[in-house]
Amino acid sequence: MSVKIKAVAKALPKYSRTTEEILPLLEGWLTGQDERFIRKVKKIFEGAMVDKRYSIMEPMEVFTNTSFEERNDIYVREVIELGENVLNKALEKANWKPESLDYIITVSCTGIMIPSLDAYLVNSLKLRQDIVRLPVTEMGCAAGISGMIYAKNFLQANPGKRAAVIAVESPTATFQLNDYSMPNIVSAAIFGDGAACVLLSSHEEDEGPKILAEDMYHFYDAIHMMGFKLMNSGLQMVLDIEVPETIASHFPDIIHPFLEKNNQKIEDIDHLIFHPGGKKIVQTVEDLFSDLGKNINDTKEVLRLYGNMSSATVLYVLERVMDNKPKKGEKGLLLSFGPGFSAQRILIEF
Repeated sequence: MSVKIKAVAKALPKYSRTTEEILPLLEGWLTGQDERFIRKVKKIFEGAMVDKRYSIMEPMEVFTNTSFEERNDIYVREVIELGENVLNKALEKANWKPESLDYIITVSCTGIMIPSLDAYLVNSLKLRQDIVRLPVTEMGCAAGISGMIYAKNFLQANPGKRAAVIAVESPTATFQLNDYSMPNIVSAAIFGDGAACVLLSSHEEDEGPKILAEDMYHFYDAIHMMGFKLMNSGLQMVLDIEVPETIASHFPDIIHPFLEKNNQKIEDIDHLIFHPGGKKIVQTVEDLFSDLGKNINDTKEVLRLYGNMSSATVLYVLERVMDNKPKKGEKGLLLSFGPGFSAQRILIEF
């Protein structure tokens, strides 16, 4: 019995700005800072490989000194709206009714809400009263694939069922106005807000790419490398400068044993569906695969068009690949990284 990916959909917040439009806003934010530092910050934004980013807040609101409570209230309100929107879009794409869902997983790490998003979706979409819910909070950028892994395991154990994984993120809500550190600046330059939903099924009649295998890989002694620190002013980004190099050093152990365990080699993979963590990570991964004649063009294009939307981003890459209708029998490898430090992998066949 196989688990299939039925549909993927995305939804974007109402506000957006190009990098060119954001540069003048940086002038106001950096007033009083050293001129060389200001030039450096602008260069980081200009060189981030992100042309445009979306936000749940109007851009001037991002640079306003609001409290954690005020920002989190915006996060809760907008996340509910985006979650409803993206789940409806995915259901429409799959031609499924809301009440056909048996399992709902919501993932987000950029705000705090209890009840979690899935509870609101049960009410607004009138999902079944016996639907199984799983909110995932602390897995960061890896959570989109983590959610798919949890859904796959549930569906494999329960034939004839359907699941939705909904990722809604607002890194903009975590921007720290009075923090001029590199982690805060780099995250502001590469991150954007967005939502995605992937529908999976163990129904025999549902079609879509099959999940052949899935696995998680956990780095030792890398807790400090990525995450959030809860401050009075909100969630402060933790982002170690060594992340790209650490990923590169582990890459052979992340990729090759997983593929070998499933009787595959990297040469057999037709589509690299990788999370675009940022410019340096993208370049690191590209360097590792270019000699094999592989590309991560869809990953780069998602970064350019939307920025890194944490857990939702890899699902945008998956949607692009699926929309291009790969040939029957082609293989895809999904990969994302997150705090812990960890890597999540899924092998699929179209």
